[in-house]
Amino acid sequence: MGSTLVTIGQAVRSNLVVDFQTNLAWATLLDLAPGAGPAHQRLARALRAAIRDGRLPTGAAVPPSRALAEELGCSRWVVTEAYGQLVTEGYLAARVGSATRVAWTPDDPPRGTRPPRPRAPAARYDLAPGLPDVRAFPRRRWADAVGAVTRTVSVADLGLPDPRGHPAARRTIAEYLRRSRGAVATPDTVTICAGITDGVARIARALRRLGVDAVAVEEPGWPRLRAAVEGAGVAVRPVPVDAEGLRVDGLDGVRAVVVGAAHQFPSGTVLSPARRAALLRWARAVDGFVVEDDYDAEFRYDRRPIAAMQGLDPGRVALLGSVSKTLSPALGLGWLVAPGVLAAAADPVTAAPPVLDQLALATFVDRGWYDAHLRAARRRFRTRRDLLLAALARAVPEGAVDGTAAGLHVLLRLPSGVDAPAVVRAAARAGLSLMALDDYRAVPPVTPTPVLVLGYGNLADSEIEPAVAVLRATLDRVS
Repeated sequence: MGSTLVTIGQAVRSNLVVDFQTNLAWATLLDLAPGAGPAHQRLARALRAAIRDGRLPTGAAVPPSRALAEELGCSRWVVTEAYGQLVTEGYLAARVGSATRVAWTPDDPPRGTRPPRPRAPAARYDLAPGLPDVRAFPRRRWADAVGAVTRTVSVADLGLPDPRGHPAARRTIAEYLRRSRGAVATPDTVTICAGITDGVARIARALRRLGVDAVAVEEPGWPRLRAAVEGAGVAVRPVPVDAEGLRVDGLDGVRAVVVGAAHQFPSGTVLSPARRAALLRWARAVDGFVVEDDYDAEFRYDRRPIAAMQGLDPGRVALLGSVSKTLSPALGLGWLVAPGVLAAAADPVTAAPPVLDQLALATFVDRGWYDAHLRAARRRFRTRRDLLLAALARAVPEGAVDGTAAGLHVLLRLPSGVDAPAVVRAAARAGLSLMALDDYRAVPPVTPTPVLVLGYGNLADSEIEPAVAVLRATLDRVS
């Protein structure tokens, strides 16, 4: 058993590490400032205070008396006397052959804390947007990629990482974006980041350094992107979306905008050619920037995916992508291709994802496994979308499905007067997870919009019919 002790004034922090406990209280700060009474009484007071204020939670083990005595530089008698006193008072419970543990349970939660919220029952069916088919994650090939990297990585690559990402990963992503998304990208213009939200935050900080104090976002849109912009200290200006995508005529007074050109979330629209041209003209006119959120552009079912807008004007458009919708958000891997002026203003100390993960992704792409996974995923999601639309047509004939044949979600427009938020709440009680369109608005409308956002990424084909049946029953109850 190894241990260290850090002393701050008269306070002692013990962070002993042992291999036979999982809920030990080694890292608790014990205030042993000199005071009235002998050492064993002062130790008992310190432990009692740590227990009462929640730093030593119920069930946590305290150090063995010999180990704590060694840490504190006192006799073992001091510790055993303090422990004995607290056992007598009911704060500790001692068992022969087992660790001494905290037994005291407060009647009320410690000051400054809140009791845990009761967990909602797990949904039986997941029609909420946001996740790909995590059941189909290519575990074996990803493990092979990780194993190959771990066996072959150089000693130099195990040192301090490049904040922009490993050169091999940037080279692979640049080549992938050129051939699959029509982007203008080189290893020098690519930054490996933790995902699209991280990329938006990086760009927002760079924009702030360039004097941009407000960024337009699509309304409705993904709330985390708004939060990322605001978290960088930049104001958010919601701009409406219509059937052709972002309303470019709503960009007065800003010099930057985040837009989902290939497939807007949650409206499901594709930015029309006319709007693309107008958006680029606007950027040049105001000396501004377009941040292209390419979050699920690989999934188009009625035609080939539309090329990234970044290829039309790489000096004005930054391109963001990730594997969150194609592989899994658990990987935390994405990329950013930024114009030179934005790249120069970017935060040079922001940490990149772990190097081994970056190299595993590069290996996964270089061996052709990523393209093979995308081809299989497109076939699977096309079939699943068709099954969902057919089930909705049978069970909810009064609804109208909207949205381009792309991505991992559709909109279900219900008759006027249906309370979509009430449907979402009632569905959750019935074990069905889904969202309302108004959940994605920066400013909720006075009258709720009768539109549901239904995701089919994280739903097995066999679950579609029963999930839609629960939705039908929920609509009947709410009506």
